[in-house]
Amino acid sequence: MAKNRYRTAAHSRYTIYYHLVILPKYRRDIFKHQELEDATKESLRELAYHHEWIVEELEADQDHIHIFLSAPPRYSPSDIVKLIKSWTYYHVYRKYPKIKQYLWGGKMWAVGFYVSTVSDNTTKDEIARYVRNQKEQAKKQSMAQKLF
Repeated sequence: MAKNRYRTAAHSRYTIYYHLVILPKYRRDIFKHQELEDATKESLRELAYHHEWIVEELEADQDHIHIFLSAPPRYSPSDIVKLIKSWTYYHVYRKYPKIKQYLWGGKMWAVGFYVSTVSDNTTKDEIARYVRNQKEQAKKQSMAQKLF
C-alpha cells in the first residue's frame, strides 16, 4: 500500500480506494487455468498504469476476480469496471482465442459487479488481507467440502 495517505492530481488531493469483484460470463471457472489468470492480471495492471490507478491487491478465485485499487476522482466505479472489462476482454481474447468457445456469446464478463469504497487505514488493511488470501480461503473451503 502507498505510504503517503493522499494522492495528488492537477487540481485535487484525494484518498479513494475501491474493492471490486468481477465475474466471468456464466460464472465459468476460467481462472482455474493459470495462464488465463496471469494474462488477465497482466492486462489489468497495464490498464492501471495507463490510467494512473494503483493496484494494491489483485487476486482471482476460479470464478471471480478481486481488485483492490486506488483511482483518481475523475473515474467513477462504473467507469473503472467498464474499462477493466473491455480492456481485459480485448487482450485476453486476442491472446487466447479458444476461450470464445467456452464463453460463447462474445463476452468475457458477466453483467454487473460488486464495489465498495474503503478509506481508513484499518479497513484498507483488512480489505487488502481479504483479497490477498482469497485463494487460500477457497482451498480451505474446498477441502472441507471433500471431507463431508
